[in-house]
Amino acid sequence: MAVVHRTYARALFEAAKENGRLAEVREEFGDFVATIDEVPQLDALLRDPQLDSRAKANAVAGLVEGGDQQFRNFLVLAVEKKRGAQLREIHREFERLVAADERRLTVELTTAYELSDEEAQQILAKIEQASGRPVDATRTVDPDLIGGIVLQAGSMRVDASVRGRLERLRTQLTTAR
Repeated sequence: MAVVHRTYARALFEAAKENGRLAEVREEFGDFVATIDEVPQLDALLRDPQLDSRAKANAVAGLVEGGDQQFRNFLVLAVEKKRGAQLREIHREFERLVAADERRLTVELTTAYELSDEEAQQILAKIEQASGRPVDATRTVDPDLIGGIVLQAGSMRVDASVRGRLERLRTQLTTAR
């Protein structure tokens, strides 16, 4: 199924970029996915296998009427092809393609306690400086870390937490016998 997400996302990304509409399409796609998350009836409509796909497409087209024509056409096609339930996954892949194109680094910053915006900005500024790329970050709190931070960027993970240090120390002590 993941291939389908990539195919739809890449097609939309390339068409939007070619037509100079990437920012507009990105914004509308993000807004639409946020609407799916906020309106359970829309999510149910897109997921219902009993409803005719053409009727779903007409309903969705009405929701985005007056918006970007390219995104509207994409959305109608995806729903007609019974991919409406997968729009979140397609959106995630689309965002990944945009980030790669803009050379943005996406990181997840996990801390033991809630950071102030200023503290988070200081950390992110250091990451931007070290990587030479703009950074998009999501922030989460995990009290089990005890202290420190964990950074996840793609498959790279940097664990500078107290819990991580304790686990490494435990491993060293148990294997040093």
